[in-house]
Amino acid sequence: MKILTVIGARPQFVKASVVSRAILELTQHLPGQVTETILHTGQHFDSNMSQLFFDQLGIPTPKINLNIHSNSHGQMTGQMLIEIEKHLLQEKPDWVLVYGDTNSTLAGALAAAKLHIPIAHVEAGLRSFNKSMPEEINRVMTDHVASSLLCPTEAAMKNLEREALSNKSLLVGDVMYDAFLYAQSKSEQHCSVDLEGLDDGFILATLHRAENTDSLQRLKDILMGLNEISLKKRVVLPLHPRTKKQISHFGLEDLLKDILVAPPLGYIEMVRLLSLCECVITDSGGLQKEAYFAKKPCLTVRDETEWVETVDAGWNHLVSASSHQIISQYDALDTPNEWKPLYGHGDAGATIVRHLLDGQK
Repeated sequence: MKILTVIGARPQFVKASVVSRAILELTQHLPGQVTETILHTGQHFDSNMSQLFFDQLGIPTPKINLNIHSNSHGQMTGQMLIEIEKHLLQEKPDWVLVYGDTNSTLAGALAAAKLHIPIAHVEAGLRSFNKSMPEEINRVMTDHVASSLLCPTEAAMKNLEREALSNKSLLVGDVMYDAFLYAQSKSEQHCSVDLEGLDDGFILATLHRAENTDSLQRLKDILMGLNEISLKKRVVLPLHPRTKKQISHFGLEDLLKDILVAPPLGYIEMVRLLSLCECVITDSGGLQKEAYFAKKPCLTVRDETEWVETVDAGWNHLVSASSHQIISQYDALDTPNEWKPLYGHGDAGATIVRHLLDGQK
């Protein structure tokens, strides 16, 4: 069986590492049974956003790098579609494997669908029900053209059932939980952030969603909230390149003065910070879950979340882009007493590979 994996953005590198390791483990026992070719669209191209992840997580070097980035959504998706199609015709895979909800996800799925190549979508079935988000458009369209929908949660399965897609959906657990457990075992040795002066605790924050960074008012409100909280408890903010650019564009640099700003970090380093922080403030879907994995309370600076089970469990709180809500919810924050394994048991990667093999029989 020949798999072609399409990735392009930082969270996809983490997810793909899980399945790639499962494939490598299988081939040790059954040589030649499965081969994987990785196609990197180049959507995240900065070395701290890309190469560092390949190095730390043991992802095989991509055979193909399209180097497509820094354009509008339509331009990027269109260029990716053209180039991915060329490589699919050359590689002739049995499966195309796509992850998540980025432009790379949609382009890979559309290219494969038009060539009648089976598509497996990892992290299928997630819904924010907010069509203004590019990610929502990408994930819905990908689910409807994919051949196999590999779901991380029961909530995702129910979403697909409502869309009459349950006949091709399978609950496999969350590959991000597999990745977290792997990184946690290595994280103590990897932390390049200077934590001096943070012995009394700190808050880990990230901010990158276009809905927040492209709006002056939302970006300003979130930074005001983080800055105010940092006067009480230091906030550590690994800064996404696009967010840094938008802060400069809007002239909001003064709102970072009391925040410890760091460059983008490798996944293992982020897991280390998660293990040490008191709580998380983020608009990242992945970090919301990782906060839950690490048993840390989370404030999500969005109006909705795909990970509704973390909210229902009391570990995650939606605070929108309101400095008042961010500050007041932080002041009232506590750690729930109960934690359940909502995302499987750390074997999603192996389950996915077995499913793809069964689909070829």
